[in-house]
Amino acid sequence: MQYIKKTAIQQIDALKTGEISATELLEQTITHADKIDPYLNPFAQKLYNRARQLASEADKKLEKGKAGLLGGLPITIKDSQFLAGYPCANGSRTLREFVPNETCRAVELLEQAGAIIFAKTTCPEFSLTGITSSELYGLTSNPWNLGRTCGGSSGGAAASVAAGLGAFSLGGDGGGSIRIPAGFCGIVGFKPSFGAIPREPCFPSWQSIVSYGPMTRSVADAHLMYSVLNPDAAAYQESQSLGLKDYPLIVSEDLGIAPVDGDVRQAFRSLLDKLANSGARLIDDSPGLPSSVVTWAVTASFDAAMHAKPKNHDAASIGEVARDFIDFGGQFTQEEFQRAQDNRQVIRDAYQTMFERNKSSILITPTLGCEAFPHGSIHPHKIEDMPIEKPWLDWASFLYDANLAELPACAIPMGIGDEGLPLSLQVLGPIGSDEEVLRVAEAIETLIDWQHSIVIPQPIVESLQQSA
Repeated sequence: MQYIKKTAIQQIDALKTGEISATELLEQTITHADKIDPYLNPFAQKLYNRARQLASEADKKLEKGKAGLLGGLPITIKDSQFLAGYPCANGSRTLREFVPNETCRAVELLEQAGAIIFAKTTCPEFSLTGITSSELYGLTSNPWNLGRTCGGSSGGAAASVAAGLGAFSLGGDGGGSIRIPAGFCGIVGFKPSFGAIPREPCFPSWQSIVSYGPMTRSVADAHLMYSVLNPDAAAYQESQSLGLKDYPLIVSEDLGIAPVDGDVRQAFRSLLDKLANSGARLIDDSPGLPSSVVTWAVTASFDAAMHAKPKNHDAASIGEVARDFIDFGGQFTQEEFQRAQDNRQVIRDAYQTMFERNKSSILITPTLGCEAFPHGSIHPHKIEDMPIEKPWLDWASFLYDANLAELPACAIPMGIGDEGLPLSLQVLGPIGSDEEVLRVAEAIETLIDWQHSIVIPQPIVESLQQSA
């Protein structure tokens, strides 16, 4: 298990120097995964045989020095992402027989760089919600506390990375779906600028708001993965972080609208003290916008409803949560949807104005206003003025703007909350500032001194202690 605990960059270095072979690293990962899987349920599919064949091929390439930047590295991808010849149910019973005949470009780029996909990770039905539970795959848990949510929709990906089941995972983010589970599971999750990473071929829903992106245990790993996924990105180089002395950072602990628990505020303020002591120039400001949850909810649900109709899904086979989301979107007219799209430009303009007036390209906020909450519960943060009968959850208020305005945003761990679960920080920038966002995130990560350790679920720890 020695190599499972290492970051992706450390594993790649070990592969290149011959400390471990791709086959050995894969088998260590699979052995570890099979111990963890019954507790977390992070996998939609295990692709072990395919992975073993690829690892054998990678070892031959490693011997010749031709294995690629990620040569031999075991990784996972999300159940919603196309891998030719393998089922792609997207968490839904209605799609359990769907097998794409094409691979999405982002997955191709990872495999061309030598990564070895050994599993697809769980997501909620159609990847529509911020927790990971479906009637097809069941409930996925948080490795920090099995009674808590891992977030979603890339929940299986976050739980896998946090627990050491592959150092990389490819997530998808249409409304925080990378950053929510990254925040709840104590890992790094990066949503790039919209369009920076190719998604197609893919499911048609949410085409205007979803970005694929890295989920890792360190910002350096996320930066490396991003450099592989974005054909236009600069080649990755180690030690790309920058000094923060005199660096202008816009900061807001609640954007003026987001509900935030006391331990999150305390951790955020403590981080700001560290940033100030490092010489960073902190600017207290925000875009000055009301909550964008209504704009996001109309955009996402209307789009989901429009794409569900032509497929003629059997309504009886769709789970209640996904059906409610689709029905919610079905109540809006094309004109109401268009008004939501018009408001997206208002949001883009407000962020651009904020960056310009402060001569800064970085905004720092919490990622989430709370720690991961128990399975089956609803966190009390909610917004009451939604155009539906029941209130819309609002514990992800910090996240929607980046999707609606197409901005890059990186979630990184910033400490532990009152209930012993991770808290998370979001680093956000203008469209196209992906490299700068990652460099600033890495500099902040160094200040926080977060340990990139894997998380072993407590029942396994107790079992090991009893057998020792």
